[in-house]
Amino acid sequence: MIRKHSATLHGHRTSFSLEEPFWQELKSISESRQMALAQLIAEIDDGRSTDSNLSSALRVYVLNWIKTERQ
Repeated sequence: MIRKHSATLHGHRTSFSLEEPFWQELKSISESRQMALAQLIAEIDDGRSTDSNLSSALRVYVLNWIKTERQ
């Protein structure tokens, strides 16, 4: 099920939609990297291309993190 989430990035509130497994994995990644979840989301947002939306960028980040962990 997709849920709406919100975060403050660089002083501005934004919202995005994510399936629960992606949300849980993002939280796990932030703990693993010892950083606040909002900080991780801001980092992903800063690195995404201008033609992608935040929800997609978050999903791709999680996928890449998991693929890298397997190697």
